[in-house]
Amino acid sequence: MSPSLSFERRKKDHIDLALKQENEALGQSGFHSIHLLHEALPEIDFDDVSLGVLSFQRFPSPFFVSSMTAGHKGGVAINEVLAMACEKKGWLMGVGSQRKQLSVPEAAKEWKSLRKKSPHVSLMGNIGLSQLIQTSTKEIQRLVDSLEAVAMVVHTNPLQECLQPEGTPHFKGGLKAIESLCKELSVPVILKETGCGFSRKTLERLNGLGLYAVDVSGYGGTHWGRIEGQRAPLGSLKEQAALSFAQWGESTVQSLLEANSLTLDYAIWASGGIRTGVDGAKALALGAEMVGLAKPMLQAALEGPEALLKKMELLEYELKTALFCTGCESVQKLREKQPWVQKQKI
Repeated sequence: MSPSLSFERRKKDHIDLALKQENEALGQSGFHSIHLLHEALPEIDFDDVSLGVLSFQRFPSPFFVSSMTAGHKGGVAINEVLAMACEKKGWLMGVGSQRKQLSVPEAAKEWKSLRKKSPHVSLMGNIGLSQLIQTSTKEIQRLVDSLEAVAMVVHTNPLQECLQPEGTPHFKGGLKAIESLCKELSVPVILKETGCGFSRKTLERLNGLGLYAVDVSGYGGTHWGRIEGQRAPLGSLKEQAALSFAQWGESTVQSLLEANSLTLDYAIWASGGIRTGVDGAKALALGAEMVGLAKPMLQAALEGPEALLKKMELLEYELKTALFCTGCESVQKLREKQPWVQKQKI
């Protein structure tokens, strides 16, 4: 099988397996331990509540579609549905890894087709840290330009790379590569995990690199270690090891709590197990600037554009209701007020 076809097969496997319930650490994101304080006398009208946020640019909602798929035929149709909905709602959207473009430039055709149908959607590019380390900023800039991206996501996924049959667990020089990219790239850089979160010490190490944001992408949602274990040959070393790492990682809430207690020179975004607008409100109250969802949006997109738009509207309505019922007329007010208590330790 050619490298191109092998890559496409891997990405299709990822989508198929990500949709399975057993590959999700559902209920373990930590949001169950956070209680938002109800305000019986909000002193605002529901119509006064605004979901608008100021990130590296202004968005009408703090929600964004987190990176999930790219580089295979099925992903093209999915991304086009996601992009059309995000354009209509004004949401930010992340695409899956653009790694294939580094060796197959023709893969950029996917974005030309998407841009033709959704010329105004705000898109974020995506590349893995292990690929970034070996790639010049000039080549990464080409990925940005091909997508007309407003930001670039660098995903760090050490556990996934160790368990993936085709994995490349090469991360030496990662901090230096991130710093160089932040200095030289034309758009903001966001660093994200892929379901294992960030520890306190790692968050501190990221100060001074020039990052715009870190998406904690904690344990509690889609678990790529479990997915790669299912892709590995039956009885293989990696398949067996994946079972031992099925609960590996820092939860989304734990990562947010750590970030909230630190002085950081970059923004914090949240993803990983966020399934409702109430989860989103909790993440924002814990200090997140933006809130991402992947699997719920993928599931809705596969049902069609109408189902996806309904899902987006539900999330926004739930968030707006949570803001109103905590007495906050804006997302910024919620982040400042922080009306939450921790009911139990995670």
